[in-house]
Amino acid sequence: MNTATADQILPVDADTALLVGRVWDPESGGPRVVSVRGQDVFDHTADVGTVSELMDLDDPGEFITSCRESRRWDLAALVDASLAQDPERAHLLAPVDLQVVKACGVTFVDSMIERVIEERCGGDFHKAAAVRESVLAVLGADIASVQPGSEQARQVKEVLTSKGMWSQYLEVGLGPDPEVFTKAPVLSSVGFGAQIGIPTFSQWNNPEPELVLIVDAQGRVRGATLGNDVNLRDVEGRSALLLGMAKDNTGSCSIGPFVRLFHDGFTLETLRTEDITLTVEGADGYRLEGQNSLTRISRPFEELIGAAFGKHHQYPDGFALFTGTLFAPTKDRDVPGSGFTHKPADKVAIHSANLGSLINTTGTTEDLPPWTFGIRDLMKYLSRLNQVPVHSAAKREEQLQNRLLPSTSSSRG
Repeated sequence: MNTATADQILPVDADTALLVGRVWDPESGGPRVVSVRGQDVFDHTADVGTVSELMDLDDPGEFITSCRESRRWDLAALVDASLAQDPERAHLLAPVDLQVVKACGVTFVDSMIERVIEERCGGDFHKAAAVRESVLAVLGADIASVQPGSEQARQVKEVLTSKGMWSQYLEVGLGPDPEVFTKAPVLSSVGFGAQIGIPTFSQWNNPEPELVLIVDAQGRVRGATLGNDVNLRDVEGRSALLLGMAKDNTGSCSIGPFVRLFHDGFTLETLRTEDITLTVEGADGYRLEGQNSLTRISRPFEELIGAAFGKHHQYPDGFALFTGTLFAPTKDRDVPGSGFTHKPADKVAIHSANLGSLINTTGTTEDLPPWTFGIRDLMKYLSRLNQVPVHSAAKREEQLQNRLLPSTSSSRG
């Protein structure tokens, strides 16, 4: 069983961080919008029904800090229940709800090269070591300094095309347009402590530790969290048209532990130098360590957000954006030259100083508890609470401000 204390999953400056998330509440039979301060977990569902709705407020941080009468849980108890995967106790959920979960791929040179290798292998991990050597010999180290979409990138494309080495992954890694895809359906992401799924049809797969930006309906980045974009290398290596099969399965998207709101010096600028570490510990004694350094991302966050959101595409409930990973594991696990792949009961820990720790274990997808709580269930739950989301942001803001007046503040639960 995984072990972690409540303190260990929080950012290093947890005393000043504004953290929001979701808790499954067996008592009411649904998800609650919460904030965390120290070891205290506050329930804000009486005032805001969804995290999506919270992010659309003019100042989510001010709203959270103004609500201090709603303490309901102890963080340690939630962490314990989450790691025990006990559905009968209150436990942590993914800290997003109605947001669409989008993802950018091939945003780091190292992972771009690994995608080319997968393609050249046709998804056969037995060929990976030999193909990696030949690909690196042609691409060389200089490609790391090439700015995507630049004239230099165009020239590199011409050279590599002449050598028969151009790839669809190099196109999105070096070309003018980044890869953006839908990672997971609304409400399907799992949170801290939950199992992540590896389908039986995959023999070559890996975790992808990533920074996840939380963007509201107007395209404003309101905060960030950690994510695991579980990836099936053999499936995508067979064909990029199988991306949906490789990326979207039960338990294939983990987000958490909490969304850290931008506040008091913690901004988008802070994240440009964030280091995200990964540790995989297997029941077989295998240990893998890696790091995703955001200083090495090839495109700025603003470009990735602009590719997902704008006049060409809107998200009325906001979206969560995986920003890609530097990490692509190549350390052999079993047979020399076969690289890494998951096994059941792997403990996967993703950590950063400013965002805390996201911990999950691997399981067989087909054996995981099925995803059953969807959008209709959420709407019915909120309706019972008289918290059906209001479509007018201005109207909802007015309602919330009225609730925060001193004369009515005692009505919050």
